Parts: sequence; C-alpha cells; structure tokens
Amino acid sequence: MELPDVQGWQMERWIKPVTLEGEHVVLEPLCVNHAEDLAEATADGELWRLWYTTVPAPATVADYIDTALQGRAQGDMPFAVRHRASGKVIGSTRFFRVDENNARLELGHTWYARRFQRSAVNSECKLLLLGHAFETLNAVAVELRTHWHNHASRTAIARLGAKQDGVLRHHTRSADGVYRDTVVFSILEQEWPAVRQNLRYRLDRGAS
Repeated sequence: MELPDVQGWQMERWIKPVTLEGEHVVLEPLCVNHAEDLAEATADGELWRLWYTTVPAPATVADYIDTALQGRAQGDMPFAVRHRASGKVIGSTRFFRVDENNARLELGHTWYARRFQRSAVNSECKLLLLGHAFETLNAVAVELRTHWHNHASRTAIARLGAKQDGVLRHHTRSADGVYRDTVVFSILEQEWPAVRQNLRYRLDRGAS
C-alpha cells in the first residue's frame, strides 16, 4: 500500500513502516494478510465483548485492518504482534496521534489473545516500541490512554513507569451513546532510561 503525500513528506519520513524484533515477539507492519490470525486471536477470550475496549470481533477484523491502514495517511504506524515460538499473529498495537512538530506520539490500540495476556509479550512489545520511539525517532514524549473503567490497562500502564497526567471527562462517545472518561498517561524522554531498565528487569523475571 503506497502512502499518500499528506501534509508533506516530513511526517512520512519520521513515522514509517518498520519491523521490530525481540526474543518473544516480532512487531511487523500490519497488513491484510494478518486478518485470519487476528480473527483467531480476538476469539481467544472473546475480547470484543469487553465494553470498555475497541477490540474487533472476528467478523470485523478486515474492517479493523482497513481503518488502521487508512490511518497511515496521518502518520499512524499499526503493527501486528507475531509470537516467535508459535509463528502466529496474536494481537495488534499502534503508533498514532503523531505530532511531528512537537516530537510526540501516542502508543495504543493494543490487544493480545487472552492466552498471551499477563505474559512477557506485553513487556517486550513495550520495550521494542518505546525504544524505537525514544532512541530512533527521538520523541520527547510518548502518551498512553485508556478507558477509566479498564482497570487492568490502567494498572499495566502504571506498572511500565508511565505517569498519570489526568482524566479527560466525557472525552469521547461510543457507538451506543455512552461517554467515556479517558485516563491519560505519558513517559518523557528523560524518564525512558528508568522505564527501559524496569522493562528489562520484568522480562528477565518473565513478568508482563
């Protein structure tokens, strides 16, 4: 898929498709060929039934991928998460809300098949993504957001070492008309060395 020249060539140059490889996972640019594995992954635990998340149902995975790929026009970078040992794609994650002028971006839209939750997968994914953001892209801040009621996500983000910036009350409205309160966290470039050390420590212990 050729990326259109939206808002000039500089955004495309800063955020562009890349493959990030770790010991447990490989993060590769999301594409339509990942649909079958992602449908299987979201069925593991029926993740789409969690009302406070935006995980696709198996039948809507193709649309989910199409929407993610359209976001590349705004500088987004969606990834498929491939599990090395099994060779299967087990989830997805993304760089988005890219603000090149201020060297900021958001990391989110992250989900994994239930059997890989609370495993080393999430720690390594965050280590690879944050490392790329701070060490290759030279970002000054990476933001992470989640639903107020997604307590597991809030705990996991805080466990990374991200700091809570605040809560955006009635921030967005869902398809069923219910407003969401969004909890905003961030990691600053000077905090990255400590966060990286924490992630490596967790990986050595096999923790999520």
